[in-house]
Amino acid sequence: MEYRPLGRTGVQVSKLCLGAMMFGAWGNTDHDDSIRIIHSALDAGINFIDTADVYSAGESEEIVGKALKGRRDDVVLATKFWAPMGEGLNRGGVSRRWIITEVENSLRRLDTDWIDLYQVHRPDPTVDIEETLGALSDLVQQGKIRYIGSSSFSGSQIVEAQAAARENHLQRFRTEQPPYSLLVRGIELDVLPTAQRHGMGILTYSPLAGGWLSGSWSADSSPTSPVRRRVAARLDMSLPENQRKLEAVEQLAEVATDAGVTLIELAIAFVTNHPAVTSAIIGPRTMEQLEGQLPSSDVTLTPETLDHIDAIVAPGVVLNPADTSYGEQVLKPVLRRR
Repeated sequence: MEYRPLGRTGVQVSKLCLGAMMFGAWGNTDHDDSIRIIHSALDAGINFIDTADVYSAGESEEIVGKALKGRRDDVVLATKFWAPMGEGLNRGGVSRRWIITEVENSLRRLDTDWIDLYQVHRPDPTVDIEETLGALSDLVQQGKIRYIGSSSFSGSQIVEAQAAARENHLQRFRTEQPPYSLLVRGIELDVLPTAQRHGMGILTYSPLAGGWLSGSWSADSSPTSPVRRRVAARLDMSLPENQRKLEAVEQLAEVATDAGVTLIELAIAFVTNHPAVTSAIIGPRTMEQLEGQLPSSDVTLTPETLDHIDAIVAPGVVLNPADTSYGEQVLKPVLRRR
């Protein structure tokens, strides 16, 4: 397993990060099996785990906490906050009030004294970024978190947050977590170069594009798991943009065959081969899925293979605009006039 610097923090992390979203009610409900998967990932050399408070309403964090007993010091542990956690007007978001409350809940569920990387799961244009950074800076001073990061921030939001940190002498976001895959390449235009200029580590999510690049979807497919039912509108196979994705997947499968790798290995290696990417988050639900994804860490793509990929999905292109996390957060201030 290759290890890379996490931005300019001095921390070294594996180029594959184990995502824990599928551990719990959203995916694998067997805690013992989920723990075995986590242990297998650690034994394979992965030292980076990413979860979030909202995944299975905290159950994912609890499973990760159980799995890390006796191994906590060897793992760079990341989690996220923002999404609503239960009933109540203020049980979510990026306010100081919620951050100070929720970090304690995550620490308890993870059964740890500190979180290595605490991330804002989504931007909130209704809250001053100084409010959020101030609360997170206090938590760093208290030793409850080591570093802070953002997720699904646009290029302009990254710049705004970095400037606010400098001007107010606050902790700055050291990482960004954006969506990135063979089918979702929008971050190549702005997010990746912006993050590079600010020395940020990049841990990307959904390298298999929600199952599109693992053979899970065909023209007759429909969402079955709870997490996929939440995005059912994005999986309407009659949409022209999804028809284009199906065609692209077929062509990319041929590229993988020519390169002597599986489509899964091609997809993950494509992400980790980008010079701006620190680590690609893989999110297995089963041991079989983990075993199918781990070999990607040894795959290097040739310039010829990358050229073939670019001819199928051009750099910076998102084949289905619904597959990005930026629309609502970026457009919300503009749409307020309506």
